[in-house]
Amino acid sequence: MTRLSVNINKIATLRNARGGNVPDVLKVALDCEKFGAHGITVHPRPDQRHIRYSDVYILKENIKTEFNIEGYPSEEFIKMVISVKPDQVTLVPDPPDALTSNAGWDTVKHKSFLFDVIHRFKAAEIRSSIFVDTKLVNIENALQTGTDRIELYTEPYAANYFLNKERAIAPFIEAAKAANKVGLGINAGHDLSLDNLKYFANNIPGLKEVSIGHALISDALYFGLEKTIGLYLKELE
Repeated sequence: MTRLSVNINKIATLRNARGGNVPDVLKVALDCEKFGAHGITVHPRPDQRHIRYSDVYILKENIKTEFNIEGYPSEEFIKMVISVKPDQVTLVPDPPDALTSNAGWDTVKHKSFLFDVIHRFKAAEIRSSIFVDTKLVNIENALQTGTDRIELYTEPYAANYFLNKERAIAPFIEAAKAANKVGLGINAGHDLSLDNLKYFANNIPGLKEVSIGHALISDALYFGLEKTIGLYLKELE
């Protein structure tokens, strides 16, 4: 079964909008685990508009499932990740002011940079993943960075799912086959939802993990967190 990692950034956004500690980010993370999520994902940004670096340390001390930290590999981010030692670090090419992740790495242009960063994480025994699109050249060169996994950027799939789901998923299937061929693990994320998750998971060979935040937390406003996580897990069966 493909594993579900819940991105709790939106919980922190809601907390920060009012100040104080409501909703409690740690409690929500622990509840996600209790309700069946296989992991917790956070994406701290330099402006700390949602998850703060202080949250990262508290979560590491308390959660029992897989802990995945996403972010742009600035020197500050790298040092924080090595200090925290999560189960996985996912590298994204976002500039500091990006609203959300909106592209994968150009692994040809940034191969040397990614190689150096990833080997710092390898030395700390932290599994690495890098955000990529479906261009086969980026898959092939991802292997040469030393990364353990790739995370497929799925916004193009989600955007075109209702127009033609077979056409929307076709490049992701080819990318997954290429990753499997060279031994890269496959994660996926961005705009996956109850509408499109099952079809994606059923058709991507070797899909290890999906990271879902915005859609899942939005659905929880209607269904409640426990039921929502159950619904997402059912889509992954």
